Amino acid sequence: MLKGIDPLLTPELLKVLAEMGHGNEIVIADANFTAASLAAGKPLIHLSGVGIARTVKAVMSLLPLDQDVSQPVGFMQVSHQPAGWCSALQKHIIGELQADGHADESQCEAIERFAFYERVKQAYAIVLTGELQPYGNFILKKGVICEPLAG
Repeated sequence: MLKGIDPLLTPELLKVLAEMGHGNEIVIADANFTAASLAAGKPLIHLSGVGIARTVKAVMSLLPLDQDVSQPVGFMQVSHQPAGWCSALQKHIIGELQADGHADESQCEAIERFAFYERVKQAYAIVLTGELQPYGNFILKKGVICEPLAG
C-alpha cells in the first residue's frame, strides 16, 4: 500500500499509467467489451470486481487529461438512440468528471460503436471492469504534468 494512491490502482495499472505518454489513450471498458481481441498485444488489465464509475474515478486521481485537444474523453454512443442520448451511467461519469474539475460535458465525445472499436485498436491499454451496464466504455487521453513554459 502507498499513501495517497487509490487502492483500486493495482501495481500493473500504476505501471501502465506511468508508462503512458502525452496523447496516449487508456480504455475503461464494461464486462461485455471485446477487450481480449482488441487488446492485441497491449496491456489488458482486469478489474472484475468493480464498475466503470469507480474505475474512472481512481484512474483520474492520477491521470491528467490532454488539454491540447477539444475532447480528451470519449465514450461509446448507445446504438439505436438519437444523437446526444446518454445512459444514466454515462451521465453519471460525465457529471463526476465535471464535478471533479477534470472535463466538462463539451470535452466528452460520443463515438459510434464501430468507430469506438477502431479507436481502441490505437489505445495504449485496456482496463476491463466488472461493469454490467452496456455501453459503459470510456477512452481517456493522457495529457502532461509540467512546469510553466519558460520563455
